[in-house]
Amino acid sequence: MASESAASHPPQQPRPSGSSSPADLAYDDSRPVRPMVPRSRDEPHRVATPLELFFDLCFVVAVAQAGRELAHDLAESHLAAGLTGYLLAFFAIWWAWMNFTWFASAYDCDDVPYRVTTLVQIAGVLILAAGVPRMFADHDLTLSVIGYVVMRLAMVTQWLRAAAGESGQARTVALRYAVGITLCQIGWVVVLTLPESTRPDVIPLGVLAELSVPVIAELRTQTTWHPHHIAERYGLFTLIVLGETVSAATIAVQSAVDEHRALSELIPLAAGGLLICFSAWWIYFARSVHEHLRSNRQAFLWGYGHYLVYGSAAAIGAGLEVAVEHAVGNAHISATAATATVTVPTAVYLFTVWLLHSRHTKSGVAQVLAPAAAVVVLACTAFGDDGVLAAGLVSALTVALGVALHAREGRR
Repeated sequence: MASESAASHPPQQPRPSGSSSPADLAYDDSRPVRPMVPRSRDEPHRVATPLELFFDLCFVVAVAQAGRELAHDLAESHLAAGLTGYLLAFFAIWWAWMNFTWFASAYDCDDVPYRVTTLVQIAGVLILAAGVPRMFADHDLTLSVIGYVVMRLAMVTQWLRAAAGESGQARTVALRYAVGITLCQIGWVVVLTLPESTRPDVIPLGVLAELSVPVIAELRTQTTWHPHHIAERYGLFTLIVLGETVSAATIAVQSAVDEHRALSELIPLAAGGLLICFSAWWIYFARSVHEHLRSNRQAFLWGYGHYLVYGSAAAIGAGLEVAVEHAVGNAHISATAATATVTVPTAVYLFTVWLLHSRHTKSGVAQVLAPAAAVVVLACTAFGDDGVLAAGLVSALTVALGVALHAREGRR
């Protein structure tokens, strides 16, 4: 980790004597407003800034809301409604976070206008989070869409500012982003005016349009995102989401313990949940992946795939809440269904991390460990009340085997 001063500001670029080019001024901490110029893909010691970390923490509030509502619906056996609401809410959270992250990697000048615009995005995600319960309970999208549009229009102002400092093809890319995002937000506002019965047919089109904007904008020229910085940013958000999962499970166990109910059933659940979360962390960070992110072709697939990584990681926490609710007799589902709320997202997480990470950085038997573990974790669902602990043991065994194989490979 870089020193505190290095993390507090973008790294200073060496300045030739007497130079006052836009690139130099962009990193002049004494200026409250600096030119928004592209950062170098080869910039040394590029790390996440305190503003980016604060941004992540605010976004995880919305993640927690979505997970809490998912847990409630699953415990009440409202599977279809719960999954639909969760997938939509999580898409809005993840997509706004991801767009800011890639933009910041290319254009973060960390001046006053940049920070204020980021504050507006944070306000937007808090509005979205406040609307999540209504989205689940009443299918009322109004507040969530308002929050989402606030976040995305703030992103438009960032792209317009980037376009003002660019020229040629880079300027075209920035303007494409600004126009594409704006059109999508108009579409979401229109969705609010449609009858509720038609929304399920229209919303997927809006999601597809949002996903298409970066692909179209960077069709011929890619922005100057920093591979190591992007890998670090995604890793940090993975940590925060896993932390929220642990927090959700801890609160659920604490509530049950306070009621002095089902203590013998809670200990295996707590142990299994902790093993799953620890293994999820270990497997994600087993190898560095930034060297794989060489172009948009690899990076887009990797970045988009994290929707499943983050979504499944947060859903594990929701599942652990449901498993605790079932243990104390408050969930209206079977033991097998309660266990599935943990084992299914765990299996999705293991398989997706393998798809995005392990298959690029490992070989031989080590490469198939994660997908094989995903299958075995799914099979643990059949154990009912003991399935969460079994899934945790399988996850931990997968980590142990991975470490042993890596050590043997090192000796060779």
